[in-house]
Amino acid sequence: MSCIYRDTGYLLSISLCVGKCNMDVQSIDQTSGSSLVSPVQFVGGSPVIAGLKQTAADIARRRSTVMILGETGSGKEMLARFIHNNSARSNKPFIPVDCSALSDALFESELFGHVKGAFTGATRDSLGFIRAADTGTLFLDEIAELSLHLQSKLLRVLQEKSVVPVGDFRARPVDIRVISATNQPLESMVRDGTFRQDLFFRLNVVVLKLPPLRDRKDDILRLSEYFLKTQAELYGETIKTLSPQTKNVLQDYSWPGNVRELSNVMEHAHVIAAEQEVAVTDLPPRLQATGTAESPEDLSLQDMERCTIAKALKKVNFNKAAAARMLGINIQRLNRRIARLEIRIPEPQR
Repeated sequence: MSCIYRDTGYLLSISLCVGKCNMDVQSIDQTSGSSLVSPVQFVGGSPVIAGLKQTAADIARRRSTVMILGETGSGKEMLARFIHNNSARSNKPFIPVDCSALSDALFESELFGHVKGAFTGATRDSLGFIRAADTGTLFLDEIAELSLHLQSKLLRVLQEKSVVPVGDFRARPVDIRVISATNQPLESMVRDGTFRQDLFFRLNVVVLKLPPLRDRKDDILRLSEYFLKTQAELYGETIKTLSPQTKNVLQDYSWPGNVRELSNVMEHAHVIAAEQEVAVTDLPPRLQATGTAESPEDLSLQDMERCTIAKALKKVNFNKAAAARMLGINIQRLNRRIARLEIRIPEPQR
């Protein structure tokens, strides 16, 4: 299944969600391109972000493929949208695809489309995300999660500028600009044989590195105010402000979840705060205790990720589904990170 929905905190269109959605990709293609793009901004005024914006605006006018590197939640999709919105394709579809969201068999049909009767349950033709993005931009998030089989098929699409739906033999021409993103070391994956070298070179033409939020503290308050404004507009309420103490706490926190975590914190604060000014006590408990937390200098990125996931699992009594919801990721991605980070899950008591 596929859907486009709006997260009230992050205001991003997500093209894949597992579960209770029943909107076919066919209907995406029938929607105007402008309506597919959420009114989000790539917010930031720190020197590093100002430079990144300028570079992104310059390459937006080109047709080159773009690779965005950055930690989970750092705003890679927002940067991809910024490029799309500043390109000649801005009034065409922007189709974001989470490459880790579905199983291989389902994802092949979602990405490349299928014809009626291609498999059990294929009761009608489906365009697939690639053809839905025709004349526009296809954003492949978590590109490192693609299987070698799907990498091969994607490479052919990029080389031939056409796509063959599942169950068909006819190639359909497509004109798409591809922007991909990952938080994984693709060059190491190429050396290990888990990512195709030829696809890597196809995707890695222009590389943009998005720094984590902890490395651009000048943007924390600017983003906080933007998310509070977004929440106020969503509910038709007055924009809330931050107390001086709250500002200090926000700037001192290490933000392991980056911009996505900050967005969720501001949504929490807007809902919880009884007064017009957000106090420290209106923040989630982990931020209220920020003074006793370890600083990012004391931990590696992998350590912080392991600690964040372990804490979430412990908080929900090691219920993976609940932990995945808390972390804002799907359970497949959570399982992969548990395995990669070697997080021990206690055996259930009998």
